[in-house]
This record gives sequence, structure tokens and C-alpha cells, in this order.
Amino acid sequence: MSETLQTTDAAASDAELLGETESAVRAAGSVLRERFGEVVRYGTREELMRALAANDDAALDILRPRLTRLRPEAGWVEDELDGGALPTGEWWVVDPAEGNVNHLHALPDWAVTATLVRDNQPVLTVVHLPLTGETYTALKGAGAYLDGRPLHVSRTADLGLGIVATSQARPDEDESVVRRVGASITAMLFDALVVRTSVPATLHLVNVAAGRIDAFWQFAGARADLLPGALLVSEAGGRISDAEGRPWTPQSESFLAAAPGVHAEAVTTLSR
Repeated sequence: MSETLQTTDAAASDAELLGETESAVRAAGSVLRERFGEVVRYGTREELMRALAANDDAALDILRPRLTRLRPEAGWVEDELDGGALPTGEWWVVDPAEGNVNHLHALPDWAVTATLVRDNQPVLTVVHLPLTGETYTALKGAGAYLDGRPLHVSRTADLGLGIVATSQARPDEDESVVRRVGASITAMLFDALVVRTSVPATLHLVNVAAGRIDAFWQFAGARADLLPGALLVSEAGGRISDAEGRPWTPQSESFLAAAPGVHAEAVTTLSR
């Protein structure tokens, strides 16, 4: 079999897999939507962790068996806060409730995500927003889409006219990371038009892919936070790097996704 035919067959298989993955993610989103509404009260960190785990488990009860049936040999990343490189082969990187703390606080900014990673490269991803019904999908080499409509990053060519965003990667970051985040926000407040700061990262990244905002950056971060958006943005024509402009990998200490017209300016601002 020729290399071209093998590549075509693999793409067809991944495209079929993307549709099945979308179905599973939508089903998990429906479960979380039913759990959404009232603010969940907690008085201790232990109570908070139990409430977060309850949402995760409700979604994982749908996602884990369905995705495992799709790719029985694929590994499963147990902790959505994990970072760094994965072993070779296929892995499901899933965030069953991306923005879980927002869900608990009856805020609308949360999603369900599933990404298939092959030899440390994301090959397909689904990001579903249950409250709006929007579903973002990307297949490596085949583009990024919102409910079947192609996505394109913005054409902004001046950071001073751009809307940019950042996110807190996780609670209890090291002091050095916290100070770097603060300094970067200050720098962007001088150089960009508007700076948005909120969690989760994925919801900023779908906006970069859709051309609604021009750049997103983050220091530290987990695979589940960044891999879905990295594939969506790159397939929508954006640039992915670390904050210094070097190629990004899950081992990188920073992340930048930007429209091509503002990427270099963003690197300059974040490298100060």
C-alpha cells in the first residue's frame, strides 16, 4: 500500500472517530447541564474537592467507557491537571468539566473536552459548551470548526488594536509563576487594547480560533487545558509557541496562541 493511500485511510479513520468522540462529549455535557444551576456551597478545601469530583465522576461515567470502546488500546490520562510529555502511542486527554469551579458557582464558563493524542501530538479534539450547545472540533490537517462552520483566526495586525486574554493555570501556583503572571498582565495592559483574565483556558482558546480575540497566553498549565485549544487554533490558522516564541510542547513552561499578525508583538511584550 502506498504512503499516500495509508495517510488517506488514517485520515478517514480519524474523521470517523471524531464524530463518535463528539457524540460522547455531548452526552457527558448533557449530564453536567442537568447538574447546573444553584451555587454549590462549601466551607473547606475538602468539601470543594468533593464537589469538583462529583461533577468529574458524573461526566466520566459517560466518557470513559465510550471513548475506551472507540480506542481500546489508547491510554487514559487520569489527572486533568497533569503536564509534561506522554509516553509514545495514543492517549485520551479528557477534561470532564473544564472550568469546574465555574460550574459550582453557577457561572456559565465551563465545557467538556476530549482530545486524542498520538505520539504527543493532538490529532483530534472536541470542545462542547453545554449551556449554549456550541461544539468546536478540529482534526489535524483538516481544519477547525464550530458546529460544522470553518473557523479562522483574526486578521488583526496591530497588538494595540487587539483583545488578548490569559488564565490562571491552577490554584496554589509557585510564587515565581504568580509574579510572572502579574507582570505579564501589566505588560499587556500597556501594549494591547483590552486584557481579559478568567478561567478556564479552553474557552479563551476557542475564541482565538474563532477570531473573536487575538491572543491568549498562560504560564504553566496542564495538557487538558492547552491541547484542545492548541489544535483548534493551529487548524484555524493561528500560531502556537511558548511565550518566548519557541516551539511549544506539553513540557514548556509557557504557552502562547495568537493570530499571525500579532504573534511577534505578543512575544516581545511577554519576553520583557
